[in-house]
Amino acid sequence: MRPEVKRKIEQRRRWRIRNKVRGTAERPRMSVRFTERNIYVQFVDDAAGRTLASASTRHKDVDSKLAANKASAEVVGKAAAEAAKGAGIKQVVFDRSGARYHTGGKVGALAQAVREGGVIF
Repeated sequence: MRPEVKRKIEQRRRWRIRNKVRGTAERPRMSVRFTERNIYVQFVDDAAGRTLASASTRHKDVDSKLAANKASAEVVGKAAAEAAKGAGIKQVVFDRSGARYHTGGKVGALAQAVREGGVIF
């Protein structure tokens, strides 16, 4: 399959998920994005249109040698849980941003690490 076709399919999947998942101030949307090299997590209040907290492999708090793999997803998940606690977030709505959710994969590892950090999905 051509790369541009894959991007269009992923974009449609992302839009389909985003239409169903909305974040509020009490229960923000936890948006997870995996690129080829990095992992980004944001806690977004869609009603106000602002980001409440964030974590990624590029933040200064996290080791700079991390990549977009399962081990890094666990580390970023723990950092995201700490950032959420710092912002007073206890419950979230999970937005995987078009990434496929496998229990043993990167998205599942990140979600499990955030759950272990005390954030409820």
